[in-house]
Amino acid sequence: MNSTTGIPPAPTSAAASARTAVAASTVGSILEYYDFFVYGTLSALVLGPLFFPAHDTAVSGLLSLASFAVGFVARPIGGIVLGHFGDRVGRKPLLLFTFLLTGTVTLLIGVLPTYAQIGAAAPVLLVVLRIVQGIGIGGEWGGAALLAVEHAPEHKKGLYGSLVQAGAPVGVILSSGSVAILTATLSRAELLAWGWRIPFLASALLLVVGLFLRIKVAETPEFSRMKAAGAEARLPVWQAVRRFPKQIGAAALVHTSDTTLGLVQGVFVLGYASGVLGMNPTIVLLANIFSSVTNFATTPLAGMLGDRIGQKRVVSLGLAALALWAFPMFWLIGTKTVGGLFVATGVGGIIVGWLFAGQATLFAALFPREVRYSGMSLGFQLGTVLGGGFGPLIAQALTGSSHGHTWPVSLYLVVVAVAAFLAARSVKPRHQGARVDD
Repeated sequence: MNSTTGIPPAPTSAAASARTAVAASTVGSILEYYDFFVYGTLSALVLGPLFFPAHDTAVSGLLSLASFAVGFVARPIGGIVLGHFGDRVGRKPLLLFTFLLTGTVTLLIGVLPTYAQIGAAAPVLLVVLRIVQGIGIGGEWGGAALLAVEHAPEHKKGLYGSLVQAGAPVGVILSSGSVAILTATLSRAELLAWGWRIPFLASALLLVVGLFLRIKVAETPEFSRMKAAGAEARLPVWQAVRRFPKQIGAAALVHTSDTTLGLVQGVFVLGYASGVLGMNPTIVLLANIFSSVTNFATTPLAGMLGDRIGQKRVVSLGLAALALWAFPMFWLIGTKTVGGLFVATGVGGIIVGWLFAGQATLFAALFPREVRYSGMSLGFQLGTVLGGGFGPLIAQALTGSSHGHTWPVSLYLVVVAVAAFLAARSVKPRHQGARVDD
């Protein structure tokens, strides 16, 4: 504080830039997860009969979930193509492009004609839009994470990176909340006729706010120094794959863990609890929102803890918790009680937040700055495909093949946790000053 005026000193330009970067990145993360979970939630509830009519409702539901998976499969393409330009052109311009692209696609889905209106062209257009959206989001996360981490002070990289990750549960809360309001206030017929469009169109507000913040943010100091020195890699994606395959694989397996748990809860459990167990869909959506609340509360705490004890140690503890929780979670859901469902999803949200919090900082430290955008994007998006794209489908197939039993899904989560644990322990983060190792 200034001793003569009593007025606190103005923040440094670096500190102000860091805060703007975190805000811009977090809003992007919110929109990313809002877009994907709006689609995921509605694909489990209503998009099947609207875009994939079939005599068997199970078949139309499975096709709808498959269209959800298509968006995830496209994400590594975005990680490869847009990661290249993120390492060559800069973090900021790529983030403006990806944000505008994904937001526009979401709005277009909201005005898309259904199968009843234009026939077979409807599911084709929907799948094409999902692929484009997946490509855009494939390049979004790496840039958003780097914008925050590369602007952050050395002793707060874990915290700043976790704030970007905290945008994920906020996006889920907004998406699930909007759908929960619709299911509680509209009839099934109204939801199918026009109500399903509202959450997609509402994303316009996040798009406007995010673009405003991203236009204001400065390029990261690390990239600016690299650009000034002419040290960019000619083919950053190829360099990352050739020099750091182990790091890419480790990042993919680590991210598979939280994505599998999060999407199994957010998509598969929604359909299982409401369709198979007969629970009220609005109650199930509220439980999903509660999971995101516990996720949101946990994420920055885990990020700060990672700055003190190391991000690898925090991730390892979270993976042990996932393996231990996999069976009790479904036992509680199987009680068909509101309390059991909320405890299961609430603890699951804590584990997802714990696992997710340090990944921006940890993955950035696995790669040197000249291939960082490409390397961490590719690893992250491969993990997203394995866990998020295929997780709900695998869970659906496992319960179907076991006559409705959920123990194979629990075993699947244990296998994912063990593989991710071994991967996390196999690599040493060397390329950032933050406390990422143990």
